Amino acid sequence: MNIFFAFLVLALLGWILGICLAVASKKLAVPKDEKLVELEAAMPGANCGGCGYAGCSAYAEAVYKGEAKPGLCSPGGNKLVERMAEILGIEAVEMEKMVAFVHCGGDWKKTVVDYKYVGMDDCNAAYINQSGPMACKEGCVHLGSCMKVCPTGAISRDDDGKIRVDKEKCIGCMACTKVCPTHVIRMVPYSAEYLVECNNHMPGGKVRKVCQVGCIGCKICQIKVPDSPFAVENFLSHNDYTKPQGSAPEAAELCPQKCIVKRD
Repeated sequence: MNIFFAFLVLALLGWILGICLAVASKKLAVPKDEKLVELEAAMPGANCGGCGYAGCSAYAEAVYKGEAKPGLCSPGGNKLVERMAEILGIEAVEMEKMVAFVHCGGDWKKTVVDYKYVGMDDCNAAYINQSGPMACKEGCVHLGSCMKVCPTGAISRDDDGKIRVDKEKCIGCMACTKVCPTHVIRMVPYSAEYLVECNNHMPGGKVRKVCQVGCIGCKICQIKVPDSPFAVENFLSHNDYTKPQGSAPEAAELCPQKCIVKRD
Protein backbone atom coordinates (compact mmCIF):
# COMPACT_ATOMS: atom_id res chain seq x y z
CA MET A 1 0.00 0.00 0.00
CA ASN A 2 2.83 2.35 0.91
CA ILE A 3 4.62 1.56 -2.38
CA PHE A 4 1.46 2.29 -4.37
CA PHE A 5 0.98 5.59 -2.54
CA ALA A 6 4.60 6.61 -3.23
CA PHE A 7 4.20 5.75 -6.93
CA LEU A 8 0.98 7.78 -7.08
CA VAL A 9 2.67 10.81 -5.48
CA LEU A 10 5.64 10.63 -7.91
CA ALA A 11 3.29 10.32 -10.89
CA LEU A 12 1.30 13.32 -9.70
CA LEU A 13 4.46 15.39 -9.20
CA GLY A 14 5.69 14.40 -12.65
CA TRP A 15 2.38 15.43 -14.21
CA ILE A 16 2.42 18.80 -12.41
CA LEU A 17 6.06 19.49 -13.36
CA GLY A 18 5.31 18.52 -16.96
CA ILE A 19 2.49 21.04 -17.15
CA CYS A 20 4.71 23.71 -15.57
CA LEU A 21 7.46 23.07 -18.09
CA ALA A 22 5.01 23.18 -21.00
CA VAL A 23 3.57 26.49 -19.81
CA ALA A 24 7.04 27.92 -19.15
CA SER A 25 8.29 26.91 -22.61
CA LYS A 26 5.43 28.82 -24.22
CA LYS A 27 5.69 31.84 -21.97
CA LEU A 28 9.47 32.13 -22.13
CA ALA A 29 9.89 31.14 -25.79
CA VAL A 30 11.68 33.74 -27.92
CA PRO A 31 9.60 34.32 -31.04
CA LYS A 32 11.45 33.76 -34.31
CA ASP A 33 11.42 36.27 -37.12
CA GLU A 34 9.15 35.20 -39.97
CA LYS A 35 12.04 35.38 -42.44
CA LEU A 36 14.14 32.99 -40.33
CA VAL A 37 11.24 30.56 -40.12
CA GLU A 38 10.87 30.67 -43.92
CA LEU A 39 14.61 30.18 -44.42
CA GLU A 40 14.61 27.12 -42.17
CA ALA A 41 11.60 25.70 -44.02
CA ALA A 42 13.35 26.21 -47.37
CA MET A 43 16.42 24.15 -46.37
CA PRO A 44 16.73 20.63 -47.84
CA GLY A 45 17.12 19.02 -44.41
CA ALA A 46 20.25 17.07 -45.35
CA ASN A 47 22.18 18.35 -42.31
CA CYS A 48 25.37 17.24 -44.07
CA GLY A 49 27.61 20.03 -42.81
CA GLY A 50 28.98 20.74 -46.28
CA CYS A 51 28.17 24.43 -45.84
CA GLY A 52 30.51 24.61 -42.86
CA TYR A 53 27.73 24.84 -40.28
CA ALA A 54 26.39 22.26 -37.83
CA GLY A 55 23.21 21.69 -39.84
CA CYS A 56 20.55 23.25 -42.03
CA SER A 57 19.02 25.33 -39.24
CA ALA A 58 22.41 26.69 -38.22
CA TYR A 59 23.19 27.69 -41.80
CA ALA A 60 19.76 29.28 -42.26
CA GLU A 61 20.31 31.33 -39.11
CA ALA A 62 23.79 32.41 -40.31
CA VAL A 63 22.32 33.59 -43.63
CA TYR A 64 19.54 35.41 -41.77
CA LYS A 65 22.09 37.22 -39.58
CA GLY A 66 24.26 38.11 -42.58
CA GLU A 67 27.12 35.91 -41.37
CA ALA A 68 26.93 33.64 -44.43
CA LYS A 69 25.85 34.00 -48.03
CA PRO A 70 23.23 31.96 -49.90
CA GLY A 71 24.90 29.40 -52.11
CA LEU A 72 26.92 27.36 -49.62
CA CYS A 73 24.38 24.54 -49.63
CA SER A 74 25.23 22.13 -52.44
CA PRO A 75 22.21 19.83 -51.92
CA GLY A 76 19.90 22.85 -52.21
CA GLY A 77 21.58 24.14 -55.37
CA ASN A 78 20.50 27.27 -57.20
CA LYS A 79 16.84 26.72 -56.38
CA LEU A 80 17.67 27.27 -52.72
CA VAL A 81 19.78 30.33 -53.61
CA GLU A 82 16.80 31.83 -55.45
CA ARG A 83 14.41 31.02 -52.60
CA MET A 84 16.73 32.48 -49.97
CA ALA A 85 17.21 35.64 -52.02
CA GLU A 86 13.43 35.94 -52.41
CA ILE A 87 12.88 35.62 -48.66
CA LEU A 88 15.60 38.13 -47.80
CA GLY A 89 14.70 40.52 -50.60
CA ILE A 90 18.15 40.46 -52.20
CA GLU A 91 19.48 39.66 -55.66
CA ALA A 92 20.13 35.97 -56.32
CA VAL A 93 23.64 35.14 -57.51
CA GLU A 94 23.76 31.81 -59.31
CA MET A 95 26.34 29.39 -57.94
CA GLU A 96 27.82 26.45 -59.83
CA LYS A 97 27.33 23.09 -58.19
CA MET A 98 30.49 21.59 -56.71
CA VAL A 99 30.94 17.83 -56.80
CA ALA A 100 33.50 15.39 -55.44
CA PHE A 101 36.30 13.98 -57.59
CA VAL A 102 38.94 11.38 -56.75
CA HIS A 103 42.32 12.83 -57.73
CA CYS A 104 43.92 9.41 -58.11
CA GLY A 105 43.90 7.19 -61.18
CA GLY A 106 45.72 4.35 -59.50
CA ASP A 107 44.26 1.01 -58.50
CA TRP A 108 45.53 -2.30 -57.15
CA LYS A 109 47.16 -3.10 -60.51
CA LYS A 110 48.64 0.26 -61.50
CA THR A 111 50.01 1.16 -58.07
CA VAL A 112 52.76 -0.76 -56.27
CA VAL A 113 51.62 -2.43 -53.05
CA ASP A 114 54.00 -2.18 -50.08
CA TYR A 115 52.41 -4.90 -47.99
CA LYS A 116 49.27 -6.98 -47.70
CA TYR A 117 46.87 -5.25 -45.37
CA VAL A 118 44.82 -7.44 -43.04
CA GLY A 119 42.39 -5.61 -40.81
CA MET A 120 39.30 -3.43 -40.77
CA ASP A 121 37.93 -2.58 -44.21
CA ASP A 122 38.56 1.10 -43.52
CA CYS A 123 40.99 3.57 -45.10
CA ASN A 124 41.77 5.38 -41.86
CA ALA A 125 42.45 2.14 -40.00
CA ALA A 126 44.87 1.06 -42.75
CA TYR A 127 46.48 4.50 -42.92
CA ILE A 128 47.58 4.25 -39.28
CA ASN A 129 50.02 1.52 -40.33
CA GLN A 130 52.80 3.10 -42.45
CA SER A 131 50.29 5.44 -44.18
CA GLY A 132 48.50 2.54 -45.81
CA PRO A 133 49.49 -0.51 -47.88
CA MET A 134 49.99 1.34 -51.18
CA ALA A 135 53.51 2.51 -52.11
CA CYS A 136 52.06 5.89 -53.12
CA LYS A 137 51.34 7.41 -49.73
CA GLU A 138 49.45 10.37 -51.21
CA GLY A 139 47.10 8.30 -53.34
CA CYS A 140 43.86 6.44 -52.76
CA VAL A 141 43.92 3.68 -50.13
CA HIS A 142 41.11 1.89 -52.05
CA LEU A 143 39.28 0.50 -49.01
CA GLY A 144 36.14 2.54 -49.62
CA SER A 145 35.58 4.55 -46.45
CA CYS A 146 34.17 7.26 -48.71
CA MET A 147 31.61 4.83 -50.11
CA LYS A 148 30.29 4.11 -46.63
CA VAL A 149 29.65 7.75 -45.73
CA CYS A 150 28.15 8.84 -49.07
CA PRO A 151 24.42 9.45 -48.44
CA THR A 152 23.40 9.05 -52.09
CA GLY A 153 25.49 6.07 -53.22
CA ALA A 154 27.42 8.28 -55.66
CA ILE A 155 30.75 6.58 -54.95
CA SER A 156 31.65 3.15 -56.27
CA ARG A 157 34.71 0.90 -56.61
CA ASP A 158 35.51 -1.25 -59.63
CA ASP A 159 37.03 -4.74 -59.59
CA ASP A 160 40.57 -3.32 -59.64
CA GLY A 161 39.95 -1.12 -56.63
CA LYS A 162 39.60 2.22 -58.39
CA ILE A 163 37.22 4.61 -56.65
CA ARG A 164 34.89 6.74 -58.79
CA VAL A 165 32.29 9.42 -58.07
CA ASP A 166 29.12 9.77 -60.13
CA LYS A 167 28.74 13.54 -60.42
CA GLU A 168 25.05 13.20 -61.25
CA LYS A 169 24.36 11.54 -57.90
CA CYS A 170 26.78 13.66 -55.87
CA ILE A 171 25.03 16.32 -53.76
CA GLY A 172 28.26 18.03 -52.70
CA CYS A 173 27.90 17.24 -48.99
CA MET A 174 31.69 16.76 -48.67
CA ALA A 175 31.31 13.78 -46.33
CA CYS A 176 33.77 11.82 -48.49
CA THR A 177 36.39 14.59 -48.41
CA LYS A 178 36.31 14.61 -44.62
CA VAL A 179 36.77 10.86 -44.19
CA CYS A 180 39.58 10.41 -46.76
CA PRO A 181 42.96 10.17 -44.93
CA THR A 182 45.06 11.16 -47.96
CA HIS A 183 42.75 13.96 -49.16
CA VAL A 184 42.59 12.66 -52.74
CA ILE A 185 38.88 13.48 -52.85
CA ARG A 186 38.32 17.19 -53.41
CA MET A 187 35.48 19.32 -54.69
CA VAL A 188 35.52 20.48 -58.33
CA PRO A 189 33.02 22.41 -60.47
CA TYR A 190 30.24 20.26 -61.91
CA SER A 191 31.09 21.55 -65.40
CA ALA A 192 34.78 20.55 -65.16
CA GLU A 193 35.57 18.10 -67.96
CA TYR A 194 39.33 17.56 -67.80
CA LEU A 195 40.86 16.80 -64.42
CA VAL A 196 44.17 15.53 -63.06
CA GLU A 197 43.86 12.06 -61.56
CA CYS A 198 46.86 12.38 -59.26
CA ASN A 199 47.68 13.73 -55.82
CA ASN A 200 51.39 12.81 -55.62
CA HIS A 201 53.94 15.60 -55.09
CA MET A 202 57.07 13.49 -55.42
CA PRO A 203 59.59 14.05 -58.25
CA GLY A 204 58.81 12.17 -61.46
CA GLY A 205 61.47 9.51 -61.01
CA LYS A 206 60.04 8.46 -57.66
CA VAL A 207 56.47 8.58 -58.94
CA ARG A 208 57.29 6.13 -61.76
CA LYS A 209 58.51 3.62 -59.18
CA VAL A 210 55.20 3.54 -57.33
CA CYS A 211 52.50 4.26 -59.93
CA GLN A 212 52.01 3.75 -63.67
CA VAL A 213 49.63 6.69 -64.08
CA GLY A 214 50.94 9.26 -61.60
CA CYS A 215 51.84 12.82 -62.63
CA ILE A 216 55.61 13.17 -63.11
CA GLY A 217 55.61 16.97 -63.23
CA CYS A 218 57.00 17.05 -66.76
CA LYS A 219 55.16 20.34 -67.54
CA ILE A 220 54.24 19.22 -71.07
CA CYS A 221 50.62 20.14 -70.36
CA GLN A 222 51.79 23.60 -69.36
CA ILE A 223 54.58 24.39 -71.84
CA LYS A 224 53.55 22.73 -75.10
CA VAL A 225 49.90 23.77 -75.03
CA PRO A 226 49.01 27.40 -75.84
CA ASP A 227 46.75 29.05 -73.24
CA SER A 228 46.83 25.89 -71.15
CA PRO A 229 44.60 25.89 -68.07
CA PHE A 230 47.09 23.46 -66.49
CA ALA A 231 50.05 24.44 -64.35
CA VAL A 232 52.59 22.35 -62.46
CA GLU A 233 53.36 23.21 -58.86
CA ASN A 234 55.48 21.08 -56.55
CA PHE A 235 55.77 18.35 -59.22
CA LEU A 236 51.99 18.04 -59.64
CA SER A 237 49.77 19.42 -62.41
CA HIS A 238 46.43 21.00 -61.65
CA ASN A 239 43.65 22.56 -63.70
CA ASP A 240 42.79 26.20 -63.07
CA TYR A 241 39.05 26.06 -63.75
CA THR A 242 38.82 29.86 -63.89
CA LYS A 243 40.81 29.84 -67.16
CA PRO A 244 39.44 28.99 -70.63
CA GLN A 245 39.29 25.22 -71.08
CA GLY A 246 39.50 25.07 -74.88
CA SER A 247 43.04 23.65 -74.93
CA ALA A 248 42.42 21.08 -72.19
CA PRO A 249 41.78 18.19 -74.64
CA GLU A 250 45.16 18.83 -76.30
CA ALA A 251 46.92 18.83 -72.93
CA ALA A 252 45.24 15.55 -72.03
CA GLU A 253 46.34 14.01 -75.33
CA LEU A 254 49.97 15.05 -74.83
CA CYS A 255 50.17 13.92 -71.19
CA PRO A 256 52.67 10.99 -71.22
CA GLN A 257 51.19 9.44 -68.05
CA LYS A 258 47.58 9.95 -69.18
CA CYS A 259 46.77 11.29 -65.74
CA ILE A 260 44.78 14.16 -67.28
CA VAL A 261 41.43 12.55 -67.96
CA LYS A 262 38.08 13.57 -69.35
CA ARG A 263 35.37 13.09 -66.80
CA ASP A 264 32.30 11.16 -67.88
